[in-house]
Amino acid sequence: MRSVIDLLQALVRIPSVNPASDPGVSPGGEKQMAEFLANFLEPLGFETTLEEAEPGRPNIIARAPGAKDKPRILLGPHLDTVGISGMTIAPFSGEIRDGKVLGRGTSDTKGPMAAMLWGFKENARLLADLPVAVDFVGFMGEETSQPGSRHFAKHHASEYQFAIAGEPTSLEAVYCTKGCLWAIIEAKGKSVHASQPQNGENAILKLIDGLRDLHGPFSEHLTESAHPVLGNSTMNVGKISGGTQPNIVPARATAQLDIRTVPDLVKERPASEILADYLDDLELAHFAESPPMEMPADHPWLKRLQKIHPNLTLTGAPWFSDAAHLSAAGLASICLGPGSINQAHTADEFINISDLEDGARWFSHFVRSLAD
Repeated sequence: MRSVIDLLQALVRIPSVNPASDPGVSPGGEKQMAEFLANFLEPLGFETTLEEAEPGRPNIIARAPGAKDKPRILLGPHLDTVGISGMTIAPFSGEIRDGKVLGRGTSDTKGPMAAMLWGFKENARLLADLPVAVDFVGFMGEETSQPGSRHFAKHHASEYQFAIAGEPTSLEAVYCTKGCLWAIIEAKGKSVHASQPQNGENAILKLIDGLRDLHGPFSEHLTESAHPVLGNSTMNVGKISGGTQPNIVPARATAQLDIRTVPDLVKERPASEILADYLDDLELAHFAESPPMEMPADHPWLKRLQKIHPNLTLTGAPWFSDAAHLSAAGLASICLGPGSINQAHTADEFINISDLEDGARWFSHFVRSLAD
């Protein structure tokens, strides 16, 4: 491949839609991505392993050439993308138009991945002799519950000093992010004929009352632990379901919540337990929780990055990523990559070629500077 642009186009043309986002679009796509990456990295001297986090869905772990006992860091984008429903462009074309590469994943996060890989390619002769081993890890499943990074954190986090998760951050270092609790809360009632509602219990009305209560004391609880960069924790009621037809009093109703948490809120216990305290007559039927992430702003690796890239901006973000699970396992982690989060998941997803090339130069300079 002649350029990082060619590389990104090749990555986009491998559909790797998360199967939970769009079932059936690209079964086995994450594995195909991992196999492509192994074929790219092995000629550069990397030893690659495809390690299944779920059946048929591997992470790729590529260990840099050189001595095995060196300190290790990793560059870690994710292999999957969100679904393609509603896209207004050909999702897997990698088309170039108006100075942009278009397609699903160009921003999130195959653009950052291509920039990282190009940094390895341009410094292939140096990798074995660097005083720090720079590994590449591709995580499966980031777009839904992050089983790839959870699995890696459990089995490998202790092997590393520092991690950069590939995300479109406009080459800013995102060193703190909010956590996320996706919760389904349920109200149970009693179903009767709608002509005699007094003999039943309307689960929808019960749910509405419970949600009103949440927007009182629980919302106040969320604002008590403000973060200097991330602000307050927040809650969104994203979906309500219930009932079967108008002439039946509903026996069940549910609401889906998205709660974004700052570190201090969940320092003592997880957000799911805090939420449960405020549910009263409602039940927590299902939840998935990702922790917030916070790396000390004066951490030695951040200081080293700022020395390599003196104009580096440190910032926070309200979204979550694989870095949160690495951080929760004790591995100092940030998110960084070219492209803008504003283009992620969009109907016409793209990355500006100038941003992609800036990212390739950033990672190439980063790898090269580790020799100093």
